[in-house]
This record gives sequence, structure tokens and C-alpha cells, in this order.
Amino acid sequence: MYGLADCNNFYVSAERSQNPTLNGKPVLVLSNNDGCAISRSYEVKNLGVPMGAPAFEYAKLFKENSVEVFSTNFPLYGDMSNRVMKILSEFTPEIEIYSVDEVFLRFKGFENYDLYNYGIQMKEKVNKLTRIPISIGYAPTKALAKVANRIAKKYPKEWNGVYVIDSEEKRLKALKWLKIGDVWGIGRQYEKKLQSMGILNALQFTQQSDYFVQKEMSITGLRLKRELEGKEYLELEEKKRKKNIATTRSFDKNFTEYSQLEERVSTFATRCAEKLRKEKSYCSEVIVFIHTNYFREDQPQYSKSIKIKLPQPSNSDITIAKAAIKALTIIFKKGYYYKKAGVIVDGISPEPYRQYNLFDNEDERHGKLMKVVDYLNKSLPNPVVKLGSQDFGKREKMKQEKLSLRSTTKWTELLEIE
Repeated sequence: MYGLADCNNFYVSAERSQNPTLNGKPVLVLSNNDGCAISRSYEVKNLGVPMGAPAFEYAKLFKENSVEVFSTNFPLYGDMSNRVMKILSEFTPEIEIYSVDEVFLRFKGFENYDLYNYGIQMKEKVNKLTRIPISIGYAPTKALAKVANRIAKKYPKEWNGVYVIDSEEKRLKALKWLKIGDVWGIGRQYEKKLQSMGILNALQFTQQSDYFVQKEMSITGLRLKRELEGKEYLELEEKKRKKNIATTRSFDKNFTEYSQLEERVSTFATRCAEKLRKEKSYCSEVIVFIHTNYFREDQPQYSKSIKIKLPQPSNSDITIAKAAIKALTIIFKKGYYYKKAGVIVDGISPEPYRQYNLFDNEDERHGKLMKVVDYLNKSLPNPVVKLGSQDFGKREKMKQEKLSLRSTTKWTELLEIE
């Protein structure tokens, strides 16, 4: 059997874990630079605030309903996530951390266990040690465990946050209940396509022929169908090397000048290069995108991205920033108010498999230089060595006007008990 443990409204729950007075109150966590809603308590959901809601559009509603609004506190969320995962790993040795708030667990050899009560024990221990509420779903496959988890979360009073799909009757009932758009792995495009064909729930999806599903959704769709039928096709995955690395930011104000964007893109590129070096990897492609503020309908809109291929794989600040700036010069257009930009490095290969170019190789001194740069920049709170295209006086600081205490990761912000 597989289990899926999912933290309920995780960012909100992490805030409440450090401040119990927030329990029962409407609580909301905003995205980078306090832009949009990314985690909502049930009380906020009941007010009709959708995921991704722009904070400025709902400011009046927040004030009228005394909504407690917080900026993202990633040090806190990361630490609380690690604590939850560590506790859950005590219940089975086979786990796959799927995201910051989700983990798959495999219960091989647990045939004589009462998994429902075992799940209650897991739930209670996590809540006791972290005050983070979780929901747990059990099923013979990962896809069905997702379904079971959804039921556990949807009906907490009936199942106390734990649901087990351990019979054919339960499987069929669950699939009939689950809307096709809520099936794990089916995105909006497939949802619309399947709905147009009269396939409205997961059960109807599994009733289609293998030929039809593979034709419409490739082999990935076929594996999903068989998983929902109770046939195990998706095993726990080991931690894999990243396929791409991105650094993106929304700006605290609109940028109109090329020089402003150039500095940001150059900084994002060096961040990507630094992450590559940490993983002992190289990239062969650099993607840059820019776009205006979609929520400002009174302003002209523009969005563009471009990919630049490097002569040879690199993890050098100099090489990657140079490529990123070249990409920006191609896609930048004057006369627009830019709100966001990003750099993505792709075509990642590990250090031993770096492919050299016969005629056009990177200066061999780059590697040694980057080691020195990393050493110097890690020794101080803020980077002391930057490229000429970066603003030395600029410090990376997001707009976080409602940031809570980093009470589990910073000595000076420890909770005080009176």
C-alpha cells in the first residue's frame, strides 16, 4: 500500500504553529513581494478569496473581515517541512518527498497493520510535535493514494483526516466522486478535452479503452489510467538531479528602462549559475522571459521569452550572464511597464559528462575564478563580488511588509514566553 501525507493549508498552518492565537481566524499568506494569495485558511476560502487573488484587489475585503495577512516566510516553512518529513519517516523507511508539503510513503510488509489507526498515530504525532495538521490517504497505487488523500481532506469530520481505499467498492465509489479536472496529472487542457467528450469523472476515464487513452494522452495518460484501476505503475522516485533551474522575480515597481531590466536579468543569471555550481552541474541553454503586469488592464501588455544556446555547457557567472543579457536585448521593447522577469537554465548535465566544444571553449580560468567568488560571497551576509552588469549597491530584498518571525531558524527571533 501507498500513503500520501499532505499538510493542510501548509503556509497558513506554519504561521499558526508559531502563533496559536491565529487558530480559527481568517489567515492568508502572500507570494513574493506580497503580490498574490498562495495559501488560504478555510475561513478565507469561505470569504470567496480564490488562489492567486491579487492582494490589492481584495484589500478592502481583508480589512472588513479582519483577515490576518502574512508575507511568505520561506525559512520558517522550509524548517517546518523538514520537521514534518522527519517525523513521518519514522513510520516507514520508504518515502518520497513530493513537494514542500506532500510526501508519499510506501508500506511494504504492513499487511497485518490497521493502516487507518496507524495513520491516526502519524497524524497525532505530527500535530503534537509541530502543530501542523495533516491528511493521509492510503491506496494500492500512488494515483489512488492521491484520491484517498483528497477524500480525507474533503471530509475531515467523517474520516478524522485519514482515508483508506482498500476494496474495489471503495475504489469505484471514490473515482465516481472525483471530477476529471481533479485527477492527479490531468491539467486544464486535458480536462477541457475530456469533458468535451463526455468524460466528467475519474471512473468514466478508467472505462475508456487503453488505445483511446494512449492516443489522446500518450503513454503517460495510459499509466495514469492503470494506476487508477489499481495497477501499480508509479513507484517511489529517488531524488533526481534538476532538469532546469530558474530564478524569477516580480518587481516592487514597474520597470520601463532597459538598464533596469539588464541589472535584474544579470543578477538572476548569476543566481542560476551559483545553483548549478552547488549541484556540480552545467547548463547548455539559457532562457530569459519578461512580461508586464497582467492585472493592469489600463496599461499595454507584452510578454516574450527566448532561448540562447551556449557554445559549450557552463556554470560560470560570466558566460551565463552574457548569454542572458544577449537574450534580453533581443526581446526588450521600449514603451512597456515591465513587472516580472526571469532566467531559466536548461540542458543540465552533471560535471563528469560535460561536453566540450572542439573549436570554441570557455576560458579555463572561469572555473577557478568562480570557486574564489563563491568562497568570498559565502563568508559574508551579502555578496561582495559581483559582475559589472550588476548593481553593487542593490541588496536582494523582497517586499515583505507582513513578515512573521523566523522563530525556528534565527536566534534573534526566537519566541518569547512571558
